Amino acid sequence: MRVELVEHPLVAHKLTVLRKAKTPSMIFRQLTEELVMLLAYEATRDVAMEPVEIETPVSVTTGMRLAKPTPLVVPILRAGLGMLEGMVRMAPTAEVGFLGMARNEETLDIVTYAERLPADLTGRHVFILDPMLATGGTLAEAVRFLYERNARRVTCICLLGAPEGIDRLERELSEVDVTIYLAAIDEKLNDQSYIVPGLGDAGDRLYGLAE
Repeated sequence: MRVELVEHPLVAHKLTVLRKAKTPSMIFRQLTEELVMLLAYEATRDVAMEPVEIETPVSVTTGMRLAKPTPLVVPILRAGLGMLEGMVRMAPTAEVGFLGMARNEETLDIVTYAERLPADLTGRHVFILDPMLATGGTLAEAVRFLYERNARRVTCICLLGAPEGIDRLERELSEVDVTIYLAAIDEKLNDQSYIVPGLGDAGDRLYGLAE
């Protein structure tokens, strides 16, 4: 497993505004989209490409395009949906699937309550979108889920990560090919498993309270 921290002035600036408690949802959504575009630029550096012959207004030349099977983008519901637009802006030919995962409060196991994915992911490079890498439980289960369907490679894009979550992924995913791209690695988790200093509940800040 590799952890890539994307250090760039624009990333730092946008993340600072995102963290502010008084940043309204509309601005929060816009900044999330912009941050994901910057992270996706780095995360797709080694995406598979293939040559293609095209005709310009002047001559014929050979260019490059995303190779088939095209990448698959998988936001983790619900907060991951707020990252989807930024990702598909950068990779508009990618396909999109969905995973809904939650923790069973009695057993503490991660359960999949919704999924819309191909049954066979052979040859696919899958990009998981999840704003917060906190305890790491959901992300670890999502990566395992995708490799069970024969994904060729899995890359995770998160806005923030906590050391505890990163350590857990390193322990549990040591045998698979996975790379995590982060805008920042924060100090710790608090007693409620929120990232500190963090930015609060990403889902609530993106969409408001759904009660």
